Amino acid sequence: MVEPIAYVSAAAAVAISAIAGAIGIAVAGSAAAGAIAEKPEVFGKVIIIVAFAEAVAVYGLLVALIILLGVGG
Repeated sequence: MVEPIAYVSAAAAVAISAIAGAIGIAVAGSAAAGAIAEKPEVFGKVIIIVAFAEAVAVYGLLVALIILLGVGG
């Protein structure tokens, strides 16, 4: 049985990480567009930076799954 606070915690983990990821992608994406416009050869490096910002949201989802499945406790 999952405690009700676990649902709140899982929702908070997903929501906060999604908002943080969105802000990171917005900042990195706009900077990436400017960098690619000036030097197209930096495309590969810029995509990696944007992917790191997106990974924050994925980590939040993983934390929520760990909370709901009760792993580690």
